[in-house]
Amino acid sequence: MKKNFRILAIVALGASLAACSTPKGGRDDATYYYSNKGAAAVAKVEPPPPAPMTNGPVGVPKIVYFDFDKYNIRPQDQRIVEAHASYLKNRSTSRVVIEGHTDSRGGREYNLALGQRRSESVQRALTQLGVPAERVEAISWGIEKPASMETTEEGYQLNRRAEFSYR
Repeated sequence: MKKNFRILAIVALGASLAACSTPKGGRDDATYYYSNKGAAAVAKVEPPPPAPMTNGPVGVPKIVYFDFDKYNIRPQDQRIVEAHASYLKNRSTSRVVIEGHTDSRGGREYNLALGQRRSESVQRALTQLGVPAERVEAISWGIEKPASMETTEEGYQLNRRAEFSYR
């Protein structure tokens, strides 16, 4: 029994030493580095820069605001929707996500549904203006991403919104 154990130990030691040795025909990286230190550097190939991200029409707000507990687009915000529709129609590869938001008043489920109705209202307006429906997505954040933490009417107004997020 002890003899078998010794033979097994010797075989295991030999195998581990063989695994640690430098392979035939291989190179020692430190020796290779110092022997080629003066060699010309290999040109590094850089990947092409990413395509510029589209952010929507220049100079046009990316937010449409809503009145309390409403999801219809206000007349003063209609020109914003029209400008985004024109931008999307002229750029066939652009896509947009409309993110609906609410103020903190009301329950979580109610606010998620209201935010969804707000984003779908903007989505519907864009498609009625000629934007293909498959390029516009409507989602709701409800109260999860407030623009203002103030509990004043001004703070609440900033949170009742739909935002254009270009992809």
